[in-house]
Amino acid sequence: MSDSKEKVASEPDSDVKNNNVVDMLLSTDKQQTLDSDTMILETQKRVWGALKKGYEYSGIIDESDQFLRKNVFSKLDMVVLYVDLVGSTTMTLEMPEEKIAIIISSFSQEMASVIRQHNGYVLKFVGDAVIGYFVGENNGLLASDNAVSCAKSMISIIQKGINPILNQYDYPDLMVKIGVDFGQNIIVRYGADVKNSHVDLMGPAMNIASKIQNMAKPNQILIGDDVYQRLHPSTQKDFLQIVWNKDEWKYRSRVTGAIYSVYEFKG
Repeated sequence: MSDSKEKVASEPDSDVKNNNVVDMLLSTDKQQTLDSDTMILETQKRVWGALKKGYEYSGIIDESDQFLRKNVFSKLDMVVLYVDLVGSTTMTLEMPEEKIAIIISSFSQEMASVIRQHNGYVLKFVGDAVIGYFVGENNGLLASDNAVSCAKSMISIIQKGINPILNQYDYPDLMVKIGVDFGQNIIVRYGADVKNSHVDLMGPAMNIASKIQNMAKPNQILIGDDVYQRLHPSTQKDFLQIVWNKDEWKYRSRVTGAIYSVYEFKG
């Protein structure tokens, strides 16, 4: 599923260009989201506690698992977000193993917290990466806005929340690469056991969000065109389309057949 012929993207909904609808939808967003300063302060408390006192995070309420099992075998529009920690391999060579485990665990849990604060679900932890998704079945505009806001918050939480605590211990700063894409995914269950068989997501958005994240630079947010087209024009202004070098990016749109556009956050 990773060859150059892989195609992505579904045609944007007709409401993408309706600014009045977008304004109305976005006005209801973030009402349950903590303000940035509070999120940063809470992050610092938890990370400091983990490093200083061996504080352990409480388990994540597996809302994602419940949602997926409830909708198994359904095809749903989603915005998928991949956030991957940069330089963890180097850390393993320079730091005690127990400290690395605490830092990566804290990073993953904090990223999961940001996803939940932005009305998303945490799909899974994969090594030093976290995968989240935002259901857009009834509202692709709002899901896209939530995902982009989530990505911005992740960078802020790392730079202003986690890194200052790590610096007190002379540990290196954390950096991440973030990729985001929109598309239809199918919920699959691997087995007949309704309650215990593994459930997961499959689809173009999962694949391309991962590919986009791989192309990102440290502390860079990249989004696919299907996300970009669903953002409010005022938010679109913060993104710049990437011009790829020859053969650097080969993935094409299922709709147009042209190279699938990717945008970098420049706000």
